[in-house]
Amino acid sequence: MAEIKCPNCGTVFKVDESGYAQIAAQVRDAEFERALAERQKLSEQSARQEREIALAREREQASSTLEKARAKASDELSQRDKRIAVLQAQIEGADAAQKAAVAEAEARLRKELAERDAKIAQLTEHLAAQDANTQLAVMQATQELDRQVVELSGRVEQVKAEGDKQLALRDQQLAQKDQQLAEQRQASDAALREKDAEIAVIREQKMRLSTKMLGESLEQHCEMEFNKVRTLAFPHAEFSKDTIAVSEGEGDRPTKGDYIFRELDGTGTEVISIMFEMKTEQEDGAGHKTNESHLKKLDADRRKKDCEYAVLVSTLEPENDYYNQGIVDLSWKYPKMFVIRPQFFIPLIGLLRGAALNAVQYKAELAEMRRQNLDVTHFEEALTDFQEKFGRDYERAGKRYAEAIESIDKAIADLQKTKDKLLASENALRLANDKAQGLTIRKLTWKNPTMRGLFAEAREQAERAEEVDD
Repeated sequence: MAEIKCPNCGTVFKVDESGYAQIAAQVRDAEFERALAERQKLSEQSARQEREIALAREREQASSTLEKARAKASDELSQRDKRIAVLQAQIEGADAAQKAAVAEAEARLRKELAERDAKIAQLTEHLAAQDANTQLAVMQATQELDRQVVELSGRVEQVKAEGDKQLALRDQQLAQKDQQLAEQRQASDAALREKDAEIAVIREQKMRLSTKMLGESLEQHCEMEFNKVRTLAFPHAEFSKDTIAVSEGEGDRPTKGDYIFRELDGTGTEVISIMFEMKTEQEDGAGHKTNESHLKKLDADRRKKDCEYAVLVSTLEPENDYYNQGIVDLSWKYPKMFVIRPQFFIPLIGLLRGAALNAVQYKAELAEMRRQNLDVTHFEEALTDFQEKFGRDYERAGKRYAEAIESIDKAIADLQKTKDKLLASENALRLANDKAQGLTIRKLTWKNPTMRGLFAEAREQAERAEEVDD
């Protein structure tokens, strides 16, 4: 009997071994359930923190790419503004040179006209002072001066026409420059719109795909991403192409996946295994398929290669928000099946690996608890078996003891009978002895004369022999 003391009232209870074992098993089960719940909660918190870190890292990468694109667009805008400023400076310089040439020509003509007017005034004053004989010469001179004035006026008009023509040509050139600038502005605006569209596409791709596949295939991208973190995050894991085609049964076409991820612990026990299939969509739109069309083959490849999980890394259906939301769990349709975009390749491996490590730890602890419970159960079974065997041996010994007692009783009875017989034989021997002691030669030879004669003859011979000896 075991004693249990109540921690509240101090009462001591006595229970048998089986009751004590049941109470101990209940306490162990409760402690195990509580520890298991706490560890599951810690595992969920760790997975949530890892997801938040991965999302923050993806946001930082998207922000960095967006800032680079904005900086590039700003540089192109500044260069365009510089070119526009240079062209405007050239136009303004050309306008200033043209205006300076026109002003110079006008000033030169005004100067020549002023000089002619001064000469005419001088000649007029000189002629007025002279006599009438010289008036003819004055008139001729005046006509000559008028002719020269007309010629000068024609030259002025010609210079003005040439200036207007040059101005018109300059205006035409300026219009062409303006048109070129407008075309350049339109081209720059179109380029900016294209850059904005590219930035939007990059931002959308970053939000949806977040992959840096520049001239590389999706398989190469995933392999490069894994090799970047292999040494630090997965030192004991293998990530290699699936090169062996296996058929599920006779008549089935052999198939294989793209990559297999496996990791073993220090004891050589497999921690986790994942079958990967990489699918991408061509830009020319040829051969479009859905993610759903690849799941059945991937599940069959997972079962053929004895992998625990199956993951489809896909860029198919880029407009489908169901696959753009993150890690898509399709285990309701195919066991342990996931569909992800390339940016969730490493985070998903980390999540599944962390869960597998926790599961391995929980399995080890559960196995240890079961082993301990099994030891107690084996002890109880051994005790029960000992008690049963002891009981059977006790019953067998009791039966043999009873049989021995019965045999002893029978032997005692037989001995008693033998004793009685011996006592009876002793009495008979005593009687025989008494009879033998009472037997005499006279009694023996009584009614036997032959024997009496023989005994009498023997006595006589004995007496003669005694006499001879004397």
